[in-house]
Amino acid sequence: MRGRELTCMALFLGILSGTAAWPAATNPATGLRFEVTVPAATAPLTGHLILVIAKKTEPEPRFQLNEGYTSAQAFGVDVENLAPGAPIIIDDATLGYPRDHLRDIDAGDYVVQAVFNVYEQFHLGNGKVVWLPPDKGEGQHWNEKPGNPYDAPVKLHLDPASSRTVKLKLDKTIPPVEDPEQEAAKAPATKWLKYIRFKSDKLTQFWGRDTYLGAWILLPDGFDDHPDARYPLVVYQNHFSSQFSAIVEFRTTPPTPDLKGGALLRAQYSYKFFQDWTSGRLPRVILINVENANPYYDDSYVVDSANVGPYGAAITEELIPEIERRYRGIGQGWARATFGGSTGGWEALAHQVFYPDFYNGSYVACPDPVDFHAYQDINLYDDANAFVRKGDFGEIPIAADRKPDGSITAETGPSIRYELALGTHGRSGEQWNIWQAVFSPQGDDGYPKEIFDPMTGVIDKDVVAYWRDHYDLTAIIMREWPTLGPKLEGKLHVTVGDGDTYFLNNAVHLLEKQLQTTRNPHSDATFQYGPGEPHCYTGGPSEYTMQQNNLTWPERVLPKMAEHWLATAPPGADVKSWRY
Repeated sequence: MRGRELTCMALFLGILSGTAAWPAATNPATGLRFEVTVPAATAPLTGHLILVIAKKTEPEPRFQLNEGYTSAQAFGVDVENLAPGAPIIIDDATLGYPRDHLRDIDAGDYVVQAVFNVYEQFHLGNGKVVWLPPDKGEGQHWNEKPGNPYDAPVKLHLDPASSRTVKLKLDKTIPPVEDPEQEAAKAPATKWLKYIRFKSDKLTQFWGRDTYLGAWILLPDGFDDHPDARYPLVVYQNHFSSQFSAIVEFRTTPPTPDLKGGALLRAQYSYKFFQDWTSGRLPRVILINVENANPYYDDSYVVDSANVGPYGAAITEELIPEIERRYRGIGQGWARATFGGSTGGWEALAHQVFYPDFYNGSYVACPDPVDFHAYQDINLYDDANAFVRKGDFGEIPIAADRKPDGSITAETGPSIRYELALGTHGRSGEQWNIWQAVFSPQGDDGYPKEIFDPMTGVIDKDVVAYWRDHYDLTAIIMREWPTLGPKLEGKLHVTVGDGDTYFLNNAVHLLEKQLQTTRNPHSDATFQYGPGEPHCYTGGPSEYTMQQNNLTWPERVLPKMAEHWLATAPPGADVKSWRY
Protein backbone atom coordinates (compact mmCIF):
# COMPACT_ATOMS: atom_id res chain seq x y z
CA MET A 1 0.00 0.00 0.00
CA ARG A 2 2.63 2.53 1.01
CA GLY A 3 6.28 2.87 1.91
CA ARG A 4 7.88 5.76 3.80
CA GLU A 5 11.32 7.31 4.29
CA LEU A 6 12.90 9.30 7.14
CA THR A 7 13.40 13.11 7.28
CA CYS A 8 11.22 16.19 7.88
CA MET A 9 12.55 18.64 5.28
CA ALA A 10 10.02 19.84 2.75
CA LEU A 11 10.42 19.23 -0.96
CA PHE A 12 10.60 22.31 -3.13
CA LEU A 13 9.93 21.56 -6.77
CA GLY A 14 11.23 23.47 -9.77
CA ILE A 15 8.56 24.63 -12.20
CA LEU A 16 8.33 25.54 -15.86
CA SER A 17 10.92 24.25 -18.30
CA GLY A 18 13.65 23.96 -15.70
CA THR A 19 13.17 27.32 -13.99
CA ALA A 20 13.18 26.77 -10.23
CA ALA A 21 10.12 28.18 -8.47
CA TRP A 22 11.96 28.25 -5.13
CA PRO A 23 15.15 29.92 -3.88
CA ALA A 24 18.05 28.76 -6.02
CA ALA A 25 21.04 26.85 -4.76
CA THR A 26 24.29 28.72 -4.18
CA ASN A 27 25.43 28.35 -7.79
CA PRO A 28 22.98 26.22 -9.80
CA ALA A 29 24.77 27.10 -13.05
CA THR A 30 27.63 24.83 -12.05
CA GLY A 31 27.60 21.21 -11.04
CA LEU A 32 25.73 18.23 -12.37
CA ARG A 33 22.57 18.97 -14.31
CA PHE A 34 20.08 17.15 -16.54
CA GLU A 35 18.50 18.45 -19.72
CA VAL A 36 15.41 16.48 -20.76
CA THR A 37 13.53 16.87 -24.03
CA VAL A 38 10.46 15.23 -25.56
CA PRO A 39 11.35 15.07 -29.28
CA ALA A 40 7.94 13.79 -30.46
CA ALA A 41 6.03 16.67 -28.88
CA THR A 42 4.11 18.68 -31.49
CA ALA A 43 2.15 20.87 -29.08
CA PRO A 44 2.98 22.65 -25.82
CA LEU A 45 3.37 20.26 -22.87
CA THR A 46 1.86 20.63 -19.43
CA GLY A 47 2.55 18.01 -16.81
CA HIS A 48 5.18 16.74 -14.43
CA LEU A 49 8.62 15.35 -15.20
CA ILE A 50 9.90 12.65 -12.86
CA LEU A 51 13.60 11.81 -13.06
CA VAL A 52 14.68 8.62 -11.31
CA ILE A 53 18.24 7.70 -10.35
CA ALA A 54 18.71 4.11 -9.20
CA LYS A 55 21.44 1.70 -8.22
CA LYS A 56 19.68 -1.45 -9.34
CA THR A 57 19.08 -2.29 -12.99
CA GLU A 58 15.91 -4.32 -12.36
CA PRO A 59 13.15 -3.40 -12.43
CA GLU A 60 13.36 -0.25 -14.50
CA PRO A 61 14.07 2.83 -12.34
CA ARG A 62 10.53 4.18 -12.88
CA PHE A 63 9.28 1.20 -10.84
CA GLN A 64 11.77 1.64 -7.98
CA LEU A 65 10.27 4.64 -6.21
CA ASN A 66 8.58 4.16 -2.84
CA GLU A 67 8.24 5.84 0.52
CA GLY A 68 10.74 3.60 2.27
CA TYR A 69 14.46 3.49 2.75
CA THR A 70 14.71 1.20 -0.27
CA SER A 71 13.53 3.94 -2.61
CA ALA A 72 15.48 5.11 -5.60
CA GLN A 73 16.17 8.84 -5.90
CA ALA A 74 13.60 11.12 -7.52
CA PHE A 75 13.46 14.70 -8.75
CA GLY A 76 10.18 16.23 -9.88
CA VAL A 77 9.53 19.28 -12.04
CA ASP A 78 6.19 20.87 -12.91
CA VAL A 79 6.02 21.95 -16.53
CA GLU A 80 3.45 24.33 -17.96
CA ASN A 81 2.95 25.17 -21.62
CA LEU A 82 6.42 24.00 -22.59
CA ALA A 83 7.23 24.66 -26.23
CA PRO A 84 7.92 21.56 -28.36
CA GLY A 85 11.58 20.66 -28.21
CA ALA A 86 12.35 23.00 -25.32
CA PRO A 87 14.46 21.41 -22.57
CA ILE A 88 13.34 20.67 -19.02
CA ILE A 89 16.20 21.37 -16.62
CA ILE A 90 16.97 19.57 -13.38
CA ASP A 91 19.95 21.03 -11.54
CA ASP A 92 21.08 21.73 -7.99
CA ALA A 93 18.23 24.20 -7.57
CA THR A 94 15.78 21.31 -7.88
CA LEU A 95 15.21 19.50 -4.62
CA GLY A 96 14.41 15.82 -4.50
CA TYR A 97 13.55 12.74 -2.49
CA PRO A 98 15.00 10.99 -0.51
CA ARG A 99 18.06 13.22 -0.83
CA ASP A 100 17.46 16.90 -1.24
CA HIS A 101 19.82 17.99 -4.02
CA LEU A 102 21.87 16.60 -6.85
CA ARG A 103 24.94 17.63 -4.85
CA ASP A 104 23.90 15.12 -2.18
CA ILE A 105 24.18 12.15 -4.55
CA ASP A 106 27.32 10.08 -4.04
CA ALA A 107 29.62 9.86 -7.02
CA GLY A 108 29.17 6.47 -8.65
CA ASP A 109 27.51 4.36 -11.28
CA TYR A 110 23.75 4.62 -11.66
CA VAL A 111 20.80 3.76 -13.88
CA VAL A 112 18.79 6.82 -14.89
CA GLN A 113 15.32 7.10 -16.40
CA ALA A 114 12.71 9.85 -16.78
CA VAL A 115 8.97 9.86 -17.39
CA PHE A 116 6.80 12.82 -18.32
CA ASN A 117 3.33 12.55 -16.76
CA VAL A 118 1.08 14.39 -19.20
CA TYR A 119 -1.70 16.55 -17.74
CA GLU A 120 -4.93 17.53 -19.44
CA GLN A 121 -7.15 20.52 -18.84
CA PHE A 122 -10.42 19.80 -17.04
CA HIS A 123 -13.21 22.36 -17.21
CA LEU A 124 -15.13 21.36 -14.10
CA GLY A 125 -18.86 21.67 -13.86
CA ASN A 126 -18.51 24.43 -11.25
CA GLY A 127 -16.49 26.59 -13.65
CA LYS A 128 -13.04 25.85 -12.24
CA VAL A 129 -10.24 24.89 -14.64
CA VAL A 130 -7.54 22.48 -13.45
CA TRP A 131 -4.70 20.49 -15.00
CA LEU A 132 -4.71 16.84 -13.97
CA PRO A 133 -3.40 13.46 -15.17
CA PRO A 134 -6.43 11.57 -16.53
CA ASP A 135 -6.66 7.86 -15.96
CA LYS A 136 -5.98 6.01 -19.22
CA GLY A 137 -7.23 2.60 -18.13
CA GLU A 138 -4.07 1.77 -16.17
CA GLY A 139 -5.44 2.69 -12.74
CA GLN A 140 -3.77 6.09 -12.34
CA HIS A 141 -0.09 5.11 -12.27
CA TRP A 142 2.25 7.68 -13.84
CA ASN A 143 4.89 5.05 -14.63
CA GLU A 144 2.39 2.91 -16.60
CA LYS A 145 0.08 5.56 -18.02
CA PRO A 146 -0.54 5.14 -21.76
CA GLY A 147 0.73 8.09 -23.76
CA ASN A 148 3.34 9.23 -21.23
CA PRO A 149 6.75 9.82 -22.86
CA TYR A 150 9.75 8.10 -21.29
CA ASP A 151 13.20 6.88 -22.15
CA ALA A 152 15.00 3.57 -21.85
CA PRO A 153 17.14 3.23 -18.71
CA VAL A 154 20.64 4.62 -19.20
CA LYS A 155 23.71 3.51 -17.25
CA LEU A 156 25.80 6.53 -16.26
CA HIS A 157 28.62 7.50 -13.98
CA LEU A 158 27.46 10.57 -12.07
CA ASP A 159 29.65 12.93 -10.10
CA PRO A 160 27.86 15.87 -8.48
CA ALA A 161 31.16 17.76 -8.29
CA SER A 162 31.43 17.83 -12.07
CA SER A 163 29.87 20.39 -14.39
CA ARG A 164 28.45 17.75 -16.64
CA THR A 165 25.12 18.17 -18.42
CA VAL A 166 23.35 14.85 -19.01
CA LYS A 167 20.97 15.03 -21.95
CA LEU A 168 17.99 12.66 -22.01
CA LYS A 169 15.48 12.27 -24.80
CA LEU A 170 12.09 10.82 -23.93
CA ASP A 171 11.71 9.03 -27.25
CA LYS A 172 9.42 6.21 -26.13
CA THR A 173 5.71 6.25 -25.32
CA ILE A 174 3.93 3.96 -22.89
CA PRO A 175 1.51 1.86 -24.99
CA PRO A 176 -2.25 1.52 -24.42
CA VAL A 177 -3.59 -1.11 -22.03
CA GLU A 178 -5.91 -3.83 -23.24
CA ASP A 179 -9.57 -2.93 -23.16
CA PRO A 180 -11.11 -4.74 -20.16
CA GLU A 181 -14.27 -5.60 -22.08
CA GLN A 182 -12.16 -7.39 -24.69
CA GLU A 183 -10.09 -9.02 -21.97
CA ALA A 184 -13.24 -10.29 -20.24
CA ALA A 185 -14.60 -11.61 -23.52
CA LYS A 186 -11.48 -13.73 -24.04
CA ALA A 187 -11.38 -15.12 -20.49
CA PRO A 188 -12.39 -18.75 -19.91
CA ALA A 189 -14.71 -17.63 -17.11
CA THR A 190 -17.10 -15.66 -19.33
CA LYS A 191 -19.99 -17.91 -18.25
CA TRP A 192 -19.72 -16.38 -14.80
CA LEU A 193 -17.59 -13.29 -15.21
CA LYS A 194 -18.78 -10.13 -16.97
CA TYR A 195 -17.49 -6.61 -17.37
CA ILE A 196 -19.41 -3.42 -18.06
CA ARG A 197 -18.28 0.10 -18.83
CA PHE A 198 -20.91 2.54 -17.64
CA LYS A 199 -21.17 6.26 -18.42
CA SER A 200 -22.17 8.22 -15.33
CA ASP A 201 -24.22 11.34 -15.95
CA LYS A 202 -23.40 12.62 -12.46
CA LEU A 203 -19.65 12.26 -12.90
CA THR A 204 -19.77 13.59 -16.46
CA GLN A 205 -21.42 16.76 -15.21
CA PHE A 206 -18.88 17.16 -12.41
CA TRP A 207 -15.74 16.60 -14.54
CA GLY A 208 -16.99 18.43 -17.61
CA ARG A 209 -16.20 15.46 -19.88
CA ASP A 210 -17.59 11.97 -20.44
CA THR A 211 -16.72 9.94 -17.35
CA TYR A 212 -17.17 6.21 -16.94
CA LEU A 213 -17.29 3.61 -14.21
CA GLY A 214 -16.23 0.04 -14.80
CA ALA A 215 -17.43 -3.03 -12.97
CA TRP A 216 -16.39 -6.67 -12.85
CA ILE A 217 -19.44 -8.82 -12.18
CA LEU A 218 -19.26 -12.39 -10.95
CA LEU A 219 -22.53 -14.24 -11.53
CA PRO A 220 -23.64 -17.24 -9.44
CA ASP A 221 -23.61 -20.79 -10.71
CA GLY A 222 -26.90 -21.75 -12.33
CA PHE A 223 -27.61 -18.19 -13.43
CA ASP A 224 -28.58 -19.23 -16.97
CA ASP A 225 -30.51 -22.30 -15.82
CA HIS A 226 -32.72 -20.37 -13.41
CA PRO A 227 -34.10 -17.43 -15.40
CA ASP A 228 -36.71 -16.64 -12.76
CA ALA A 229 -34.22 -16.35 -9.92
CA ARG A 230 -33.27 -12.95 -8.54
CA TYR A 231 -30.15 -12.48 -6.49
CA PRO A 232 -28.71 -10.46 -3.61
CA LEU A 233 -25.77 -8.24 -4.50
CA VAL A 234 -22.42 -7.93 -2.72
CA VAL A 235 -19.97 -5.13 -3.41
CA TYR A 236 -16.30 -5.86 -2.82
CA GLN A 237 -14.57 -2.53 -2.21
CA ASN A 238 -11.04 -2.46 -3.54
CA HIS A 239 -8.39 -0.53 -5.43
CA PHE A 240 -8.39 -0.51 -9.21
CA SER A 241 -7.80 -3.95 -10.70
CA SER A 242 -7.42 -4.92 -14.33
CA GLN A 243 -9.28 -8.14 -13.57
CA PHE A 244 -11.91 -9.40 -11.17
CA SER A 245 -10.64 -9.51 -7.60
CA ALA A 246 -12.21 -10.25 -4.24
CA ILE A 247 -8.85 -10.67 -2.47
CA VAL A 248 -8.59 -13.87 -4.50
CA GLU A 249 -9.15 -14.00 -8.25
CA PHE A 250 -11.46 -16.35 -10.14
CA ARG A 251 -9.13 -19.00 -11.53
CA THR A 252 -10.81 -21.71 -13.60
CA THR A 253 -7.79 -24.03 -13.85
CA PRO A 254 -5.55 -25.70 -11.26
CA PRO A 255 -2.13 -24.14 -10.60
CA THR A 256 0.62 -25.13 -13.01
CA PRO A 257 3.76 -26.86 -11.74
CA ASP A 258 5.98 -23.88 -12.55
CA LEU A 259 4.35 -21.64 -9.94
CA LYS A 260 6.21 -21.13 -6.69
CA GLY A 261 5.84 -19.27 -3.42
CA GLY A 262 3.23 -16.54 -3.25
CA ALA A 263 2.18 -17.03 -6.87
CA LEU A 264 1.41 -20.67 -6.13
CA LEU A 265 -0.61 -19.82 -3.02
CA ARG A 266 -2.59 -17.17 -4.87
CA ALA A 267 -3.34 -19.59 -7.66
CA GLN A 268 -4.34 -22.33 -5.22
CA TYR A 269 -6.81 -20.20 -3.35
CA SER A 270 -8.14 -18.53 -6.48
CA TYR A 271 -8.85 -21.96 -7.92
CA LYS A 272 -10.44 -23.11 -4.66
CA PHE A 273 -12.66 -20.03 -4.69
CA PHE A 274 -13.72 -20.88 -8.25
CA GLN A 275 -14.56 -24.43 -7.19
CA ASP A 276 -16.60 -23.32 -4.19
CA TRP A 277 -18.37 -20.61 -6.18
CA THR A 278 -19.44 -22.90 -9.01
CA SER A 279 -20.40 -25.91 -6.87
CA GLY A 280 -23.08 -24.30 -4.73
CA ARG A 281 -20.97 -24.32 -1.58
CA LEU A 282 -21.31 -20.55 -1.32
CA PRO A 283 -24.47 -18.42 -1.27
CA ARG A 284 -25.64 -17.57 -4.77
CA VAL A 285 -25.17 -13.84 -5.09
CA ILE A 286 -23.98 -11.28 -7.62
CA LEU A 287 -20.49 -10.25 -6.53
CA ILE A 288 -19.06 -7.08 -8.04
CA ASN A 289 -16.04 -4.87 -7.72
CA VAL A 290 -16.15 -1.40 -9.18
CA GLU A 291 -13.43 0.39 -11.12
CA ASN A 292 -13.46 4.07 -10.18
CA ALA A 293 -9.99 5.40 -10.97
CA ASN A 294 -9.95 9.18 -11.34
CA PRO A 295 -7.44 11.98 -11.94
CA TYR A 296 -6.30 11.90 -8.30
CA TYR A 297 -5.96 8.18 -7.55
CA ASP A 298 -6.75 4.64 -8.57
CA ASP A 299 -9.87 4.78 -6.39
CA SER A 300 -12.43 7.45 -5.50
CA TYR A 301 -13.24 6.29 -1.95
CA VAL A 302 -16.78 5.88 -3.34
CA VAL A 303 -18.23 8.93 -1.56
CA ASP A 304 -19.33 12.32 -2.79
CA SER A 305 -16.38 14.71 -2.70
CA ALA A 306 -15.82 18.37 -3.52
CA ASN A 307 -12.67 17.51 -5.48
CA VAL A 308 -13.10 13.96 -6.74
CA GLY A 309 -16.80 14.15 -7.57
CA PRO A 310 -20.09 12.45 -6.64
CA TYR A 311 -18.85 8.87 -6.75
CA GLY A 312 -21.10 7.81 -3.91
CA ALA A 313 -24.22 8.90 -5.74
CA ALA A 314 -22.94 7.63 -9.08
CA ILE A 315 -22.35 4.13 -7.72
CA THR A 316 -25.47 3.78 -5.56
CA GLU A 317 -27.94 5.64 -7.77
CA GLU A 318 -26.65 4.87 -11.27
CA LEU A 319 -24.25 1.93 -11.52
CA ILE A 320 -25.59 -0.62 -9.02
CA PRO A 321 -29.24 -0.23 -10.09
CA GLU A 322 -28.13 -0.78 -13.69
CA ILE A 323 -26.21 -3.94 -12.77
CA GLU A 324 -29.19 -5.25 -10.83
CA ARG A 325 -31.44 -4.50 -13.78
CA ARG A 326 -29.20 -6.31 -16.27
CA TYR A 327 -28.41 -9.32 -14.09
CA ARG A 328 -31.64 -9.87 -12.14
CA GLY A 329 -30.65 -8.45 -8.79
CA ILE A 330 -33.29 -8.28 -6.09
CA GLY A 331 -32.65 -4.56 -5.98
CA GLN A 332 -33.64 -3.97 -2.35
CA GLY A 333 -31.52 -2.81 0.56
CA TRP A 334 -32.13 -5.87 2.71
CA ALA A 335 -30.44 -8.01 0.00
CA ARG A 336 -27.18 -6.06 -0.38
CA ALA A 337 -23.93 -6.10 1.58
CA THR A 338 -20.42 -4.76 1.18
CA PHE A 339 -16.93 -5.75 2.32
CA GLY A 340 -13.37 -4.63 1.80
CA GLY A 341 -10.00 -4.06 3.39
CA SER A 342 -7.69 -1.05 3.75
CA THR A 343 -9.04 1.59 1.33
CA GLY A 344 -11.88 -0.85 0.69
CA GLY A 345 -12.41 -1.22 4.42
CA TRP A 346 -12.97 2.50 4.83
CA GLU A 347 -15.27 2.43 1.81
CA ALA A 348 -17.29 -0.51 3.12
CA LEU A 349 -17.87 1.26 6.43
CA ALA A 350 -18.51 4.64 4.80
CA HIS A 351 -21.06 3.24 2.36
CA GLN A 352 -22.97 1.55 5.16
CA VAL A 353 -22.92 4.77 7.19
CA PHE A 354 -23.76 7.18 4.37
CA TYR A 355 -26.28 4.84 2.74
CA PRO A 356 -27.66 2.92 5.74
CA ASP A 357 -30.79 1.70 3.96
CA PHE A 358 -28.96 0.71 0.79
CA TYR A 359 -26.89 -2.04 2.44
CA ASN A 360 -27.68 -4.72 4.99
CA GLY A 361 -24.21 -5.55 6.22
CA SER A 362 -20.69 -4.14 6.15
CA TYR A 363 -17.68 -6.36 6.73
CA VAL A 364 -14.65 -4.17 7.27
CA ALA A 365 -10.96 -5.06 7.53
CA CYS A 366 -7.99 -2.81 8.36
CA PRO A 367 -9.85 0.37 7.30
CA ASP A 368 -8.11 3.62 6.47
CA PRO A 369 -8.53 6.18 9.28
CA VAL A 370 -12.12 6.05 10.59
CA ASP A 371 -11.40 8.62 13.33
CA PHE A 372 -9.21 11.64 12.66
CA HIS A 373 -7.91 11.62 16.22
CA ALA A 374 -5.79 8.83 14.72
CA TYR A 375 -5.05 9.88 11.15
CA GLN A 376 -2.42 7.18 10.99
CA ASP A 377 -0.24 8.42 13.87
CA ILE A 378 -1.36 12.06 13.58
CA ASN A 379 -4.03 13.52 15.85
CA LEU A 380 -5.49 16.15 13.54
CA TYR A 381 -7.53 17.68 16.35
CA ASP A 382 -4.84 18.02 19.03
CA ASP A 383 -1.53 18.03 17.16
CA ALA A 384 -0.30 21.36 15.80
CA ASN A 385 2.04 19.77 13.30
CA ALA A 386 1.76 16.63 11.20
CA PHE A 387 5.52 16.00 11.06
CA VAL A 388 6.76 16.53 14.64
CA ARG A 389 5.53 16.78 18.21
CA LYS A 390 7.39 19.38 20.24
CA GLY A 391 8.04 19.83 23.91
CA ASP A 392 9.65 22.78 25.65
CA PHE A 393 13.09 21.61 24.58
CA GLY A 394 12.78 18.52 22.47
CA GLU A 395 10.81 17.24 19.54
CA ILE A 396 10.09 13.86 18.04
CA PRO A 397 9.12 12.99 14.46
CA ILE A 398 5.66 11.51 13.94
CA ALA A 399 5.80 7.98 12.63
CA ALA A 400 4.11 6.87 9.43
CA ASP A 401 4.85 3.16 9.06
CA ARG A 402 6.02 0.39 11.37
CA LYS A 403 6.64 -3.31 11.59
CA PRO A 404 4.20 -5.40 13.66
CA ASP A 405 6.79 -5.48 16.48
CA GLY A 406 6.60 -1.69 16.70
CA SER A 407 9.83 -0.86 14.87
CA ILE A 408 9.36 2.43 13.01
CA THR A 409 10.17 2.18 9.32
CA ALA A 410 9.08 5.62 8.10
CA GLU A 411 8.04 9.07 9.26
CA THR A 412 5.31 11.36 8.01
CA GLY A 413 7.42 14.26 6.74
CA PRO A 414 9.33 12.24 4.15
CA SER A 415 6.09 10.55 3.10
CA ILE A 416 4.83 13.94 1.98
CA ARG A 417 8.14 14.71 0.25
CA TYR A 418 7.81 11.50 -1.72
CA GLU A 419 4.37 12.52 -2.95
CA LEU A 420 5.53 16.03 -3.80
CA ALA A 421 8.26 14.53 -5.95
CA LEU A 422 5.51 12.85 -7.98
CA GLY A 423 3.20 15.86 -8.28
CA THR A 424 2.19 19.19 -6.75
CA HIS A 425 -1.36 20.34 -5.96
CA GLY A 426 -2.21 16.85 -4.69
CA ARG A 427 -1.46 15.24 -8.07
CA SER A 428 0.94 12.51 -6.93
CA GLY A 429 -1.62 9.74 -7.32
CA GLU A 430 -0.59 8.49 -3.86
CA GLN A 431 -2.15 7.90 -0.45
CA TRP A 432 -1.88 11.16 1.48
CA ASN A 433 -2.94 13.14 -1.58
CA ILE A 434 -6.08 11.12 -2.25
CA TRP A 435 -7.19 11.42 1.36
CA GLN A 436 -6.75 15.17 1.01
CA ALA A 437 -8.57 15.24 -2.33
CA VAL A 438 -11.52 13.23 -1.02
CA PHE A 439 -11.86 14.85 2.40
CA SER A 440 -10.97 18.51 1.72
CA PRO A 441 -13.03 21.39 0.40
CA GLN A 442 -12.01 22.74 -2.97
CA GLY A 443 -9.67 25.70 -2.99
CA ASP A 444 -10.14 28.88 -4.99
CA ASP A 445 -7.67 27.51 -7.56
CA GLY A 446 -9.80 24.39 -8.09
CA TYR A 447 -7.38 22.04 -6.32
CA PRO A 448 -7.90 20.44 -2.88
CA LYS A 449 -7.24 22.61 0.16
CA GLU A 450 -4.24 21.33 2.07
CA ILE A 451 -4.89 19.68 5.42
CA PHE A 452 -1.38 20.64 6.45
CA ASP A 453 1.45 22.61 4.89
CA PRO A 454 3.49 20.08 2.90
CA MET A 455 6.71 21.96 3.65
CA THR A 456 6.32 22.67 7.36
CA GLY A 457 3.65 20.20 8.51
CA VAL A 458 1.53 22.90 10.17
CA ILE A 459 -2.07 21.66 10.36
CA ASP A 460 -4.90 23.85 9.06
CA LYS A 461 -7.61 23.57 11.72
CA ASP A 462 -10.27 25.10 9.45
CA VAL A 463 -9.75 22.26 6.99
CA VAL A 464 -9.76 19.80 9.90
CA ALA A 465 -13.20 21.08 10.90
CA TYR A 466 -14.47 20.38 7.38
CA TRP A 467 -12.99 16.88 7.49
CA ARG A 468 -14.65 16.23 10.87
CA ASP A 469 -18.07 17.31 9.70
CA HIS A 470 -17.99 15.41 6.40
CA TYR A 471 -15.71 12.36 6.62
CA ASP A 472 -14.72 11.50 10.20
CA LEU A 473 -16.81 8.33 10.37
CA THR A 474 -16.70 8.09 14.16
CA ALA A 475 -17.82 11.71 14.54
CA ILE A 476 -20.59 11.28 11.97
CA ILE A 477 -21.90 8.05 13.51
CA MET A 478 -22.02 9.59 16.99
CA ARG A 479 -23.54 12.86 15.76
CA GLU A 480 -26.28 11.06 13.85
CA TRP A 481 -26.79 8.16 16.25
CA PRO A 482 -30.43 8.88 17.23
CA THR A 483 -31.54 8.30 13.63
CA LEU A 484 -28.58 6.38 12.24
CA GLY A 485 -28.09 3.93 15.09
CA PRO A 486 -31.24 1.87 14.54
CA LYS A 487 -30.36 1.53 10.85
CA LEU A 488 -26.91 0.12 11.67
CA GLU A 489 -28.03 -2.63 14.01
CA GLY A 490 -26.53 -5.97 13.08
CA LYS A 491 -24.64 -4.48 10.14
CA LEU A 492 -21.19 -3.41 11.35
CA HIS A 493 -18.33 -5.92 11.62
CA VAL A 494 -14.79 -4.57 11.90
CA THR A 495 -11.47 -6.42 11.99
CA VAL A 496 -7.94 -5.06 12.24
CA GLY A 497 -4.49 -6.22 13.27
CA ASP A 498 -3.13 -4.58 16.41
CA GLY A 499 0.24 -4.37 14.71
CA ASP A 500 -1.22 -2.59 11.69
CA THR A 501 1.55 -1.25 9.50
CA TYR A 502 -0.02 2.21 9.29
CA PHE A 503 -1.39 2.48 12.85
CA LEU A 504 -4.93 2.05 11.54
CA ASN A 505 -5.91 -0.06 14.55
CA ASN A 506 -5.76 3.07 16.73
CA ALA A 507 -8.71 4.67 14.95
CA VAL A 508 -10.68 1.41 15.09
CA HIS A 509 -10.22 1.25 18.86
CA LEU A 510 -11.49 4.83 19.13
CA LEU A 511 -14.56 3.95 17.05
CA GLU A 512 -15.32 0.96 19.25
CA LYS A 513 -14.87 3.03 22.40
CA GLN A 514 -17.39 5.59 21.15
CA LEU A 515 -19.89 2.96 20.07
CA GLN A 516 -19.72 1.40 23.53
CA THR A 517 -21.26 4.61 24.91
CA THR A 518 -24.31 4.53 22.65
CA ARG A 519 -27.86 4.07 23.90
CA ASN A 520 -31.25 3.64 22.26
CA PRO A 521 -30.00 1.43 20.74
CA HIS A 522 -26.74 0.31 22.25
CA SER A 523 -24.53 -0.54 19.29
CA ASP A 524 -24.11 -4.24 18.53
CA ALA A 525 -21.18 -3.67 16.15
CA THR A 526 -18.56 -6.41 16.37
CA PHE A 527 -14.81 -5.83 16.58
CA GLN A 528 -11.98 -8.31 16.26
CA TYR A 529 -8.32 -7.50 16.79
CA GLY A 530 -5.39 -9.64 15.67
CA PRO A 531 -2.57 -9.48 18.21
CA GLY A 532 0.63 -8.59 16.39
CA GLU A 533 -1.03 -8.83 12.98
CA PRO A 534 0.03 -6.30 10.31
CA HIS A 535 -1.98 -4.46 7.71
CA CYS A 536 -4.69 -6.37 5.83
CA TYR A 537 -5.60 -8.71 8.68
CA THR A 538 -9.14 -9.95 7.92
CA GLY A 539 -9.98 -11.89 11.05
CA GLY A 540 -8.76 -15.25 9.85
CA PRO A 541 -5.54 -16.70 8.44
CA SER A 542 -3.42 -14.02 6.81
CA GLU A 543 -3.89 -13.53 3.10
CA TYR A 544 -2.14 -16.23 1.03
CA THR A 545 -0.69 -17.90 4.15
CA MET A 546 -3.70 -20.13 4.79
CA GLN A 547 -3.32 -23.79 5.48
CA GLN A 548 -5.02 -26.29 3.22
CA ASN A 549 -8.84 -26.36 3.53
CA ASN A 550 -9.01 -23.03 5.39
CA LEU A 551 -11.37 -20.50 3.89
CA THR A 552 -10.50 -17.24 2.20
CA TRP A 553 -12.09 -14.05 3.48
CA PRO A 554 -14.97 -14.00 0.96
CA GLU A 555 -15.65 -17.66 1.69
CA ARG A 556 -15.99 -16.73 5.36
CA VAL A 557 -18.12 -13.59 5.06
CA LEU A 558 -20.53 -14.54 2.27
CA PRO A 559 -22.35 -17.17 4.40
CA LYS A 560 -22.59 -14.66 7.26
CA MET A 561 -24.15 -12.14 4.90
CA ALA A 562 -26.75 -14.62 3.68
CA GLU A 563 -27.59 -15.67 7.23
CA HIS A 564 -28.18 -12.05 8.20
CA TRP A 565 -30.30 -11.35 5.10
CA LEU A 566 -32.58 -14.30 5.84
CA ALA A 567 -32.95 -13.22 9.46
CA THR A 568 -33.85 -9.63 8.58
CA ALA A 569 -35.72 -9.93 5.26
CA PRO A 570 -39.03 -8.06 5.31
CA PRO A 571 -42.33 -9.97 4.96
CA GLY A 572 -42.91 -11.12 1.40
CA ALA A 573 -39.24 -10.76 0.41
CA ASP A 574 -37.75 -13.17 -2.10
CA VAL A 575 -35.70 -15.50 0.07
CA LYS A 576 -36.18 -18.59 -2.10
CA SER A 577 -35.53 -18.05 -5.80
CA TRP A 578 -31.76 -17.62 -5.32
CA ARG A 579 -31.45 -20.55 -2.89
CA TYR A 580 -31.75 -23.44 -5.37
